[in-house]
Amino acid sequence: MAAYLRALLVQRFLAREAAGDLATEVGLSSPELLKTWVRQYRREGIEALRPKLKGRPRETDRSPPDGNEELVRLQRENDLLRARNAYLKKLKALRDEGQR
Repeated sequence: MAAYLRALLVQRFLAREAAGDLATEVGLSSPELLKTWVRQYRREGIEALRPKLKGRPRETDRSPPDGNEELVRLQRENDLLRARNAYLKKLKALRDEGQR
């Protein structure tokens, strides 16, 4: 659900509209969800209502721990070589299995 809709629902709740009525109106699974948003809004402000990014950050978004670009490059190269090595081992095993 978009942050602006969450904010609108929170404002309406704070204006004394019933949580159950608001939840039913927009199809929320429970009025407790709206109450959770209100608590977050009171604690952290409007930023708390924005959706959080999920998942692992992309490799390009991560900065090196101490700014050492060479270390990051070498780690990536090492990962690539390990993947190639695993692929070749699997290919060899499949060939050997086919010759039996």
